[in-house]
Amino acid sequence: MFSQEDLIQVARQTMPFGKYQGRVLVDLPEEYLLWFANKGWPNGNLGQWLQLALEIKINGLEQIVDPLRQPSGKKQDASKAKVRIRFDD
Repeated sequence: MFSQEDLIQVARQTMPFGKYQGRVLVDLPEEYLLWFANKGWPNGNLGQWLQLALEIKINGLEQIVDPLRQPSGKKQDASKAKVRIRFDD
C-alpha cells in the first residue's frame, strides 16, 4: 500500500542511476518503467516508487503529483495554473 509520503517522493525524488539519472521519477518515460516491470524492480523504496510512478502514468494521473513537486522558488504563472476550455459555436 502506498502512502502520501510515497506520492511526495515520486514527485520529488530523482532517478539515481541509468539512462535517466537525475530525472524526477514521475517524469520517467512510461516505456522505461514498463522495462523495469518486465525485468524486475529495484529493491527497497526506489522499486516501490517506480511502481507507483508507472501506475500514475498508466492511469493518466500525472497531474495529481504536480502540486507535490519540489518548490522552485519562483511564483507560478497563473495562466499555466488554470485549464481553460473554449467551446466554439
